[in-house]
Amino acid sequence: MTGVRMVRVLFAGVVAMLCAGGASADVVSARAKGGFGEVKENVVLAIQAKGFKIDYTAHIGNMLERTGKDVGSTKRVFGNAEALQFCSAVVSRKVMEQKASNIAYCPYVIALYTLPEDPKTVYVVYRKGLPEVDALLADIVKEALQ
Repeated sequence: MTGVRMVRVLFAGVVAMLCAGGASADVVSARAKGGFGEVKENVVLAIQAKGFKIDYTAHIGNMLERTGKDVGSTKRVFGNAEALQFCSAVVSRKVMEQKASNIAYCPYVIALYTLPEDPKTVYVVYRKGLPEVDALLADIVKEALQ
């Protein structure tokens, strides 16, 4: 599988998670009042403060808006929606040494979105999975939303 194909497959899962009808027990969600750009910048800075580099930003909202007609839908799902992908060599190595199949949890993704009817509430979400990764993501979100 090529790198581009892998990224598309990974983010298809994120899109499916975000578009699911109800909140999943496997998704942690936090809210912040303010502009999307400001909240995104706070999340980016919190990720970078941990020494991580964001290696991909998925523009999920734009993709859904652009492809809606092609799939027979005109419903606007998001005002804005992006997912930030990054990884931790330390945490990833630790959990993968414990169990090689934990590779499925890397890269880490924190997604942000607004709803069309409420552009000043920004939702920040991530998937739960492994305690070590959950703690890291929770800390990043907490720092970003302080």
